[in-house]
Amino acid sequence: MAKRIDVGGLNAYYGTHKAIEDISMTVEPRSVTAFIGPSGCGKSTFLRTLNRMHEVTPGGRVEGKVMLDDENLYGAGVDPVSVRRTVGMVFQRPNPFPTMSIYDNVAAGIRLNGGRVRKAELDEVVEKSLKGANLWKEVKDRLNKPGAGLSGGQQQRLCIARAIAVEPQVLLMDEPCSALDPISTLAIEDLIGELKERFTIVIVTHNMQQAARVSDRTAFFNLAGVGQPGKLVEIDDTERIFSNPSVQATEDYISGRFG
Repeated sequence: MAKRIDVGGLNAYYGTHKAIEDISMTVEPRSVTAFIGPSGCGKSTFLRTLNRMHEVTPGGRVEGKVMLDDENLYGAGVDPVSVRRTVGMVFQRPNPFPTMSIYDNVAAGIRLNGGRVRKAELDEVVEKSLKGANLWKEVKDRLNKPGAGLSGGQQQRLCIARAIAVEPQVLLMDEPCSALDPISTLAIEDLIGELKERFTIVIVTHNMQQAARVSDRTAFFNLAGVGQPGKLVEIDDTERIFSNPSVQATEDYISGRFG
């Protein structure tokens, strides 16, 4: 199920402003890759190019290639909606559909994909997804209650359940713990470790300790100055990035000298 991502010569723009420049990297399947770097360096912009969410922004456009195994996600005739089914996303703040029940939140993607699904099949997918997000035991007796009534950490796990219900091959997470308390953060981090057995995971984080804890590889992004495009400085095994990075700027950022 999990797929390899190969990015080559990628530039992303907001109108005439180039937000990120000439980014190339490989993300291995069934692994966690963390993006770190100071605010405004293009981490989240780059993350959003990996499932064509960037072009939803007015004036957003991309140059370059994003290959998912052998398919160019920006190739002619590729449906962006289909891409977003294959490459799911979890956002910074939990965003369950406020008027929907817990059950309907998880089932939403399957219903939107069209086609008739038997209730028994839907029940099975909802249970499997909630178990996959380590939420089933907490909500199994109140599936018909509003998703918005859960705690922040539970809501974020509900959003993860919703994302994995449609069986994507890649899961993107944009600072998924930034709005959560330490206990909820730990639950999400434990969950990421379990999910990487099934999915390719890419996470943006400002938390250095989190990147060190959850990721197999870490990519450091930076920019030369205000108004300049963000660039990939280096990507390597997480242990090496945090103990012996190749570039001085990486060490300066990790050690807190800037950013």
